Amino acid sequence: MAEGASNQYREVTRDHLEKFGADGLRTLCLAYRRLTAEVYESWNEKFIQAKSALRDREKKIDEVAELIEKDLILLGCTAIEDKLQEGVPNCIETLSRAGIKIWMLTGDKLETAINIAYACSLVNNETKQFVLNSDVKEIRDIEDRGDAVMTAQAVSSLVKQRMEEYLDEAERVADDVDMALVIDGRCLMYALDPLIGRGTLLKLCMLCKAVVCCRVSPLQKAQVTTLIKDDAKKITLSIGDGANDVSMIQAAHIGVGISGQEGMQAVMASDFAIAQFRYLKELLLVHGRWSYIRITKVVAYFFYKNLAFTLTQFWFTLYTGFSGQRFYDDWFQSLYNVLFTALPVIVVGIFDQDVNAKTSIKFPELYKAGIYNLFFKWRVIMLWLVGATYQSLVFFYFPISVAQSAQNYSARMLGVWDVSTLAYTCILMTVNLRLMMASSSLTKWHLISVGGSIGGWFVFASVYSGIQVSFIQENIYWVMFTLLGTWFFWFLLLLVPVVALSLDLLVLLFQRWFFPYDFQILQEHGKFDSDDYESRTLLDHRPSTVEEQRRIQMAQLPKERSKHTGFSFDSPGFESFFAQQSGVPPPAKSWDIARRASMKHPRQSTGRKSRH
Repeated sequence: MAEGASNQYREVTRDHLEKFGADGLRTLCLAYRRLTAEVYESWNEKFIQAKSALRDREKKIDEVAELIEKDLILLGCTAIEDKLQEGVPNCIETLSRAGIKIWMLTGDKLETAINIAYACSLVNNETKQFVLNSDVKEIRDIEDRGDAVMTAQAVSSLVKQRMEEYLDEAERVADDVDMALVIDGRCLMYALDPLIGRGTLLKLCMLCKAVVCCRVSPLQKAQVTTLIKDDAKKITLSIGDGANDVSMIQAAHIGVGISGQEGMQAVMASDFAIAQFRYLKELLLVHGRWSYIRITKVVAYFFYKNLAFTLTQFWFTLYTGFSGQRFYDDWFQSLYNVLFTALPVIVVGIFDQDVNAKTSIKFPELYKAGIYNLFFKWRVIMLWLVGATYQSLVFFYFPISVAQSAQNYSARMLGVWDVSTLAYTCILMTVNLRLMMASSSLTKWHLISVGGSIGGWFVFASVYSGIQVSFIQENIYWVMFTLLGTWFFWFLLLLVPVVALSLDLLVLLFQRWFFPYDFQILQEHGKFDSDDYESRTLLDHRPSTVEEQRRIQMAQLPKERSKHTGFSFDSPGFESFFAQQSGVPPPAKSWDIARRASMKHPRQSTGRKSRH
């Protein structure tokens, strides 16, 4: 009789679940099973052994749980409202404009997941949806027969057939409309099978703007992430706030954990931790993009400055017949990367910015430069290498040409150490100035680091060449003072950097004038950084719809921060859904717009003084 009652209420409960899910509510089914003491004791022994297992513990616990989680009697279902965190729709819309494909992996029902996708601006009414759901009538009929093998074959056949149909349709309309794939966990289990449709699933997902996976387990979240990471060879970022997101966070290239009421497991397993989902916008579009630009400059500059320095020694070996004669002093070579060219690179890697944070958020399309890897292609690296080769020729042959006819203040010809010290000084001047040319912004730290590195070289060279002891290279003695007393030293110190940097300057001017990057165009329009740009833009804009006018009017009301955190029963007015279902209007609350508009009034002072 209990089983009959359970079957009797199954269809009714299913209808309730679909209705609650379509309204965006979190649903939960309740069921029970009567156990005897003997059955429980027997099962508990197996459960203790599974929890104590050293290998495959999770798998064994699931297998033991399956032994008792069967033959349950359905009681009914519950539904609660769960409001999104503040700023989530705007964050997802901005990240989509930046060229980032966003997938939502959730354990909610299909209807709830679709509703959340609409609320997050992940999909809209113009988006073509491909829904792959195993909860259909033909599958349920087979399940009622109790044949697990037939059910598996039916779901497998359904998944394979539907995915092939969806893929053919997606390839036809890929250029016309935005598409989204919605798939539940049961279908996803078969779709990830290489023998059924793993390749088809990957092709279909890559054509879609968004993918929504509902009713998925933590393991399936990790498998979907691995599918994109390994098979599609794409950079993946996973963000979650609960323990069920840990495997997904660890499977991605970058893991971001949200600290909240669901514990700190996701934060402890992540690479970065944020307080709310909307902060992901600043993390990626501002700090992530700045980091990419800085790293590309630093890596390319390291190739450039070492190649320019090393090639001068190679040109010298052509004059010495590869005899092994050194061109630079040992201390000069050792301190080149450690001291005299290190600080400017560190400053660029920390402070360099092409545009400010406000502009980066306003124009998220700037992020696409990192997706397409515009600043670290072989073409960019080759420009740096060609420039280094050209400059090395200037660094070597200009001092060599002067040394053939120049004399010091004692009317003696210059030696090899005089020429190498002169060339070394020109190299330090040029490579540090070249880094300033590559910087998108110049701060006081840029100037201090470059000036300090060049000035530090002169101080070191003066002290080093003024000391003559046994453990220091005696050939350098008094070389720096000899060069400082000649006119051609100062002349080359001005001529060599100008000639060496002329080619790079022409390339940079040509590129900026005829093939500018997006950030360079924004740099030219300084008005985007002015304080009055926002006010002028707001005045020039005229709302075109009633909804837009209402949104602007609400934005002008006195602000009161919402106290909800994005979890169940934390959002104000959670009882409004049930009140509307009963035909009862919700009671007036302090967060009501009319009340909110009149709350922020300054208190009137009575002007009386109390006596003590």
